[in-house]
Amino acid sequence: MSGYQVLKRLAVFVRPYRGLFWTSALLAVAMAPLNAWMPYLANVMVDEHILKRDLPGLQRLALYYLGALVVLSAFRYAFTLMTNSLGQNIILDLRRRIYDHLLGLRLSYFDRTPVGTNTTRVINDLETVNSVFSEGLITILADALALFTVLGLMLYTSVKLTLICLVSFPLLLIASYVFKEKVKASFQRVRNEVARMNAFLQEHLTGMKTVQIFAAENRVLSKFRKINREYTQANIDGIFYYAVFFPVVEIISAASLGFMVWWGAQGVIGGEVTIGQLVAFPMYLTRLFQPVRTLADKFNTLQMGLLAASRVFALMDVDESHEDQGTREGPHLKGDLEFRSVSFSYDGTRNALQDISFILPQGKMLAVVGTTGSGKTSLINLINRLYEMSDGNIFLAGRDIREYPLSQLRSRIAVVLQDLFLFQGTVLENMTLKNADLPFEKVLEASKAIGAHPYIMQLPGDYGYVLSERGANLSVGQRQLISFVRALLTDPDLLILDEATSALDSETESILQAALGKLVEHRSSIVIAHRLSTIQQADLVLALEKGRIVEFGPPDELLRLPQGFYKRLFEKYFQTPAALS
Repeated sequence: MSGYQVLKRLAVFVRPYRGLFWTSALLAVAMAPLNAWMPYLANVMVDEHILKRDLPGLQRLALYYLGALVVLSAFRYAFTLMTNSLGQNIILDLRRRIYDHLLGLRLSYFDRTPVGTNTTRVINDLETVNSVFSEGLITILADALALFTVLGLMLYTSVKLTLICLVSFPLLLIASYVFKEKVKASFQRVRNEVARMNAFLQEHLTGMKTVQIFAAENRVLSKFRKINREYTQANIDGIFYYAVFFPVVEIISAASLGFMVWWGAQGVIGGEVTIGQLVAFPMYLTRLFQPVRTLADKFNTLQMGLLAASRVFALMDVDESHEDQGTREGPHLKGDLEFRSVSFSYDGTRNALQDISFILPQGKMLAVVGTTGSGKTSLINLINRLYEMSDGNIFLAGRDIREYPLSQLRSRIAVVLQDLFLFQGTVLENMTLKNADLPFEKVLEASKAIGAHPYIMQLPGDYGYVLSERGANLSVGQRQLISFVRALLTDPDLLILDEATSALDSETESILQAALGKLVEHRSSIVIAHRLSTIQQADLVLALEKGRIVEFGPPDELLRLPQGFYKRLFEKYFQTPAALS
């Protein structure tokens, strides 16, 4: 994506803040002549008033100079405030837009994209986009206008002195160009290394328990040191170019000043240059070289911002959102669940599910069994469209699930996972997912129905107890109980339990099993079963092997099959002491 294309897309986000943009641009236009006028006033003050001992005229011009200085300072204050406000408002809208986009992406995108990469896009890259407006686009315009205005007044004041001052100017342009290119390459390296570091930290801090269990601290630290060293080196390279460029600019600026003083002093003696011109030109030079000195840096800032914006837009252009064109809405989705010749692949090459067909009648409970990797979790992920099926159709309440809006479909299906996720916040906030419309009385009723209430009341602050990240300050059983209450509060038409009780101790599981009958009453349910007690409550059993249905039917009938797959699985896995507990 070219810089022009990125700017064109950014312009869309400028439109709501056109007033700020154009006011900033007008201030840039106004500051240029004011900035250049002040050395000219110094020239007039010396030649027309100081040398002629005109004190009243000198006082009048001094007041003009002071007024111009005050106005220029006020304009610069307003300019800085407006350009930064413009940038912050734009990234506010961009961040909201990109987060909304991320929420709509399929899980397959997150399966293959490190969390740290997306974090870098949403935080670091967007902060850099701010510099396009706060330090880049409009400030470059202001500096360019100041440069040409100062140059024009210098030529008007003295052509010869101006030409002497510009002798070293080509060297400054060359140095600025080299600096711009070097810093641009350095910045690209820095952004890539930041993304790598964020991804590494996110992954390993989240998996710290695994790192410590396997005593892998030294290996992980070694990898981090390498990434950290490369990130630091990228920054040092950028600092090196800045450290070289600014002294070079100072040397060139000093050389121009030296040429000007040398020739100008001779001009004063020869009567070709006035003392006022000799006094004004150092001030002109300061105003001439300062924009050139900062323009190279600001061009880099602009390029950095545009590069960051192109990465943000690349994420916004990821076309992996769910098709949500459903129009059939209603208060309930009660009815049979039917899989009809459904196939599914994660990578587009190897099927995780192949030609799955079955019907779960309304109000019945289905236990899904199978060995690891047989496709159990893949099957339930298709029902609420976390993933999209490759072939076939899934019907719920007589309609293809794609006919329902995603929000409608998912609000009527509750899922309790084994690897559940709790957010930082109180127990109550995690149960309701911060839904303020749910009254506490309803939460209390659901908690008592599940059997979680006694456990919650033992916590300091009971329902106001603040959880740490992922609920690490609770036991596995307590976390699972909270997720059960969360599911029941939605009053779902279809309940899905993905190995939800496999990690619980026998006492906690017995509480949940007692509540399970009430949970599934009058609603369809699917349970990925690992324990005999779960299967015993099921009306139907679906046995999977390598992504295919090998058996389907009532558990008692399947057990009567002489060489049945489910019978062998049952005897191998479900008649162990753990299964019978």
